[in-house]
Amino acid sequence: MGTRGLAVLLLAAVLLQALLPASEAEGLVRIALKKRHIDRNSRVAASLSGREEGQHHLIGGANTLRSEEEGDIVSLKNYMNAQYFGEIGVGTPPQKFTVIFDTGSSNLWVPSAKCYFSIACYLHARYKAGASSTYKKNGKPAAIQYGTGSIAGYFSEDSVTVGDLVVKDQEFIEATKEPGEGGEIIFGGMDPKHYVGEHTYVPVTQKGYWQFDMGDVLVGGKSTGFCAGGCAAIADSGTSLLAGPTAIITEINEKIGAAGVVSQECKTIVSQYGQQILDLLLAETQPKKVCSQVGLCTFDGTRGVSAGIRSVVDDEPVKSNGLHTDPMCSACEMAVVWMQNQLAQNKTQDLILDYVNQLCNRLPSPMGESAVDCASLGSMPDIEFTISGKKFALKPEEYILKVGEGAAAQCISGFTAMDIPPPRGPLWILGDVFMGPYHTVFDYGKLRVGFAKAA
Repeated sequence: MGTRGLAVLLLAAVLLQALLPASEAEGLVRIALKKRHIDRNSRVAASLSGREEGQHHLIGGANTLRSEEEGDIVSLKNYMNAQYFGEIGVGTPPQKFTVIFDTGSSNLWVPSAKCYFSIACYLHARYKAGASSTYKKNGKPAAIQYGTGSIAGYFSEDSVTVGDLVVKDQEFIEATKEPGEGGEIIFGGMDPKHYVGEHTYVPVTQKGYWQFDMGDVLVGGKSTGFCAGGCAAIADSGTSLLAGPTAIITEINEKIGAAGVVSQECKTIVSQYGQQILDLLLAETQPKKVCSQVGLCTFDGTRGVSAGIRSVVDDEPVKSNGLHTDPMCSACEMAVVWMQNQLAQNKTQDLILDYVNQLCNRLPSPMGESAVDCASLGSMPDIEFTISGKKFALKPEEYILKVGEGAAAQCISGFTAMDIPPPRGPLWILGDVFMGPYHTVFDYGKLRVGFAKAA
């Protein structure tokens, strides 16, 4: 597996709750991953910034799992260098479906034969309950809202086959409405051929989403400051890009030359309140109280930038009280973070105000994608994530997605903005862009996630 490969290991996998006893070597279940290069035509067909509606999702508990043969190998494919999916069977005899092995989701769903009004259903295999001898009716309604896209349908129960492993009476959703290098997923152990050195482990803080605590994010070796006191993060194989707080993504955009959106609210903050904010910070006013003291926020304490964006870990949209979604308040909060960071680097006040004004021109696109100059990859900085005290760096060729070849090539930033308010946020989603270069271990038995450089 190459450096951009993905090797996801579930030591006591979410999917596997009961395996027949076997030796460590014999008990491994391997699912091979293959690579399909991204191209301009396929780019039109999918959103790179989250879970695409057209793929099905696999995760969730199992009642009983048996293997008639050890060492099963099932071919998986890489979709646009951004998602990994493979084949499972549902029912008896098995009806074949390609699914995303999504560590950031807790549900298994496939399109239903009763999905009549969504075009996406007609582009995929559909589950026919009447064709399965092991089908059991459930009927409970279901609806899932992802970061991008959603599905709705109802629960059913049937046998689910992964390789030669069979899960009996597995609950899943029949959806009736759908609005790098290859690698390997290994169940039950890990293969040292896929990684270099030792893994760095971090405890899981939110079991439903493989969530853990993450430290500072550095751009070109310099702290962005925003997560210096800690941020939450999720290792999510069902998300294509790296999603993080707008304040940090804007700084990354500025450093890599990504096209952004000009924010007039941000520019107004700098021109009318910039000096006042700086004076308060120099007077050692608590940063979280600065925006309320200048009259731009009506509360003491950061509620999170753009808090109205729907969370991928919530089923319901964030409730707004009319305060923390105010664009002027949000812009002020970002400006405070940026100014704090520059003050820590002993920059002059004039340089700080000029820098923040430049960042106002680099806010992430609401569409999720930010274009960059392919010819500038050599001058772009490494982006480092601090996990359990260790820095994990991404090189430009790892966080920039290239569409096409030669003079027709286009490059897209692998970073997208997503703001989750406290207490759940600030939150990072470390998707396939991160999990490609880093061998990832999901240790269900010890409730921890481990990372090592992919081999």
